[in-house]
Amino acid sequence: MKRVLLLGGVTEALVIARTLGPGHIYSLAGIGRVPTDLDCQVRVGGYGGAEGLAAFIRTEGISLLIDATHPYAAQISHNAATASRITGIPCWALRRPAWESQPGDDWREVADWAQLMQALAAFKRPLFTLGREPLQHLHEIPAHQFWTLRALESVPGNERCEVIGARGPFHLDDERVLFERRQIDVLVSKNSGSSATEPKLQVARERGIPVLILKRPALAPVTRSFDSTQALLQALAL
Repeated sequence: MKRVLLLGGVTEALVIARTLGPGHIYSLAGIGRVPTDLDCQVRVGGYGGAEGLAAFIRTEGISLLIDATHPYAAQISHNAATASRITGIPCWALRRPAWESQPGDDWREVADWAQLMQALAAFKRPLFTLGREPLQHLHEIPAHQFWTLRALESVPGNERCEVIGARGPFHLDDERVLFERRQIDVLVSKNSGSSATEPKLQVARERGIPVLILKRPALAPVTRSFDSTQALLQALAL
């Protein structure tokens, strides 16, 4: 029987984890909630890079590695692909399709933080939905801007940044209220492709608000990739 090590942290990964029995392992980086109702084992924490992950795979007798991490978790995905090559076991990956712009959208792709700050200069009330990364840049907030930052956990901001702790799925009417109440004039987002966070894009479209999209990172090639949870589960059941 295959022994699966599932690298997760997103909603789709939890769906896969709920199908795994006691002999398998669901691995989380430690950010966000840790499920307590799974039949499989749950491991929290890092591995010390690709070599550490490979050592864990050998020690635990893992025969299939599944990368179901966030589309922007490029380093973890790289480590998974490298560990797969080192150990000679297959690595499957769930590659969530990106969102695609629709008529009425004003999407502006940026490659990194420096480009993002340049593109943001003309605006006053941005809404950041990039996770915790903007917290490292609170000292860079221009005098004419006030940031609203939404992350999984509420943490302190500063006099020109409020951090909202919230978890998806987000609902359209709630997103409309958020944009209106905080007078958002630009949305900053990763292209996560998640249906749970997609309503913000519709609100931006309705309000004619630009969306600054952080470009997706290139991910390492793997043994087999899937664009849906259902397709991966079907292959896993064979």
